[in-house]
Amino acid sequence: MSRLEILTPDRAQMVVENLYRDLERRIVASPPGLCPVDMAASFLKFCRAQTCGKCVPCRIGLAQLENLLEDVLDHRADMQTLELIERTARVIAASADCAIGWEAANMVLKGVHGFRDDYIEHITHGRCTCGLNQPVPCVALCPAGVDIPGYVALVKAGRHADAVRLIRKDNPFPTACGFVCEHPCEARCRRNMIDDSVNIRGLKRFAVDHAGTVPAPACAPATGKRVAVVGAGPSGLSAAYYLSLMGHKVTLFEKQPLLGGMLRYGIPSYRLPRERLQEDIDAILSTGITVKAGVDVGGALSIQELTKDYDAVYIAIGAHENRPLEIEGEDSPGVISAVEMLRGIGNGQYPDVRGKRVLVIGGGNVAMDAARSSMRLGAETVGLVYRRRKADMTALPEEVESAIGEGCEVMELQVPLRIEVDVDGRAAALWVRPQIIGKTDAGGRPRPFNAETGEKRIPCDLIVVAVGQRIDYRPFEQFGIPIQRGTIRANAAGQIATVEGTAGLFAGGDCVSGPSTVVRAIAAGKVAAANIDNYLGFNHEIVSDVEIPPACLDDRLPCGRVNLTEREAAERKQDFDLAECGMTAQEAAQESSRCLRCDHFGYGIFKGGRSERW
Repeated sequence: MSRLEILTPDRAQMVVENLYRDLERRIVASPPGLCPVDMAASFLKFCRAQTCGKCVPCRIGLAQLENLLEDVLDHRADMQTLELIERTARVIAASADCAIGWEAANMVLKGVHGFRDDYIEHITHGRCTCGLNQPVPCVALCPAGVDIPGYVALVKAGRHADAVRLIRKDNPFPTACGFVCEHPCEARCRRNMIDDSVNIRGLKRFAVDHAGTVPAPACAPATGKRVAVVGAGPSGLSAAYYLSLMGHKVTLFEKQPLLGGMLRYGIPSYRLPRERLQEDIDAILSTGITVKAGVDVGGALSIQELTKDYDAVYIAIGAHENRPLEIEGEDSPGVISAVEMLRGIGNGQYPDVRGKRVLVIGGGNVAMDAARSSMRLGAETVGLVYRRRKADMTALPEEVESAIGEGCEVMELQVPLRIEVDVDGRAAALWVRPQIIGKTDAGGRPRPFNAETGEKRIPCDLIVVAVGQRIDYRPFEQFGIPIQRGTIRANAAGQIATVEGTAGLFAGGDCVSGPSTVVRAIAAGKVAAANIDNYLGFNHEIVSDVEIPPACLDDRLPCGRVNLTEREAAERKQDFDLAECGMTAQEAAQESSRCLRCDHFGYGIFKGGRSERW
């Protein structure tokens, strides 16, 4: 008999490993709308299967906890059962020998505290509070509620113009979102159970690339009501579009000379070409919207005048002010904000960075845009200084990888301390303190803390600050509009608490939520339009008459996802031309065929298919 042997996984072990991967995919694909109590019970069973059974809290306690949860689900429990679940979970969390036990118990405790109403509903009525309808995952996770299975099916059928029409029912920026949407819809795509999520954004871009000019739908008869929209970014333009379709007379007020907001002044043209953005804006304005650009509401034009002249006012001013670092030397020449830099690029005013050493402070998409733009403007070196790990950056992973591919260096775990200036008072170096990754914070990211090593000096010629944005709320606060934590306070319907002597004030987008994504701003505009319409005494509906192709009963075998590619890094970093390549017809046909059509299959309690109007 051999003293030692090389261990080779047998067939049973390999099958178990595959089952683990299948389980991971199913967890990733878990859709919204599932019963949270049922999910907690299922996870607890899995945790119990992982225990070694050597300690009583795991061997006995988890089994009893599992039985108690089953009693809740089977309508055999009372309120004392809920208290017993909580006490049992606390004891296990405090006494289990290892993380398998205490983490399982903590998960149950989080559920009892987080969705207690669901437990009570099961106990008292034998059902879940979430209702009977399970939403299609991609539609539920799209903030604008776009009919994603519908337009993917239209792309598969080659009906690209109809796909654009269907998207516009909920999102008037199909082109812009085809290029820059953060695609939250892909996160819980059920295709993850098989292989990988459908490339939804890529298919949207293919549709707009091949649809040609698609006219906006006809407007409803004029209502005689006048609505002012302050701010022509994605939220303001979306609200204006839908209000105009409803028959209201809409006037857009924009501080900048051109429309688009952060789509124009915050996203470089290598990600979103200006002529493609203009396609969406032209379609929106074709509904009869009046535009007054170069008008500063709250400055030259008072808010009071607007409230007197219009029946309703929607404030969507965005978040265009830079958030400062609040460190020594920040106000020195050679230190600029990323917002200021990108706004200048949007206006055709390119900063002179040729041959300079540039440091960009931040880890979001704006920081990536500033870094990649600096490369295109001829910087000698570009460094991204970030206080957390690269893995914790809030920018899209593909944006981070593209920046690195173009030559930007990520300097992770470095906290800026102060900015050193030269004899002329210009920024000459950034002093940082190295960090060590620490305990996980409430957001799920490990919080860094100071390392015992000394401070570090990073020489530079230009520092770009990209640590967030804020809104310029002062004129609105002076008017009496409520401000909370630096943003306008509005309810879920977008309505602002009545200011004395005025009514019909609404707000949405980044000026309410804080800096967010394009599609969330669009969703806020859509919500505001519906509620302004109701406030004005109407109940117009936005309708789509596009016929969706029927689902096919064909096999959907495992198939790799088509990812969009970019031009070679050495080529694309030389100019501001579009960096990302779209799908070919062959790729789009394959990718659209991967959709599982959850609007028809796999959701037996999903009634009626889709929402054709709102």
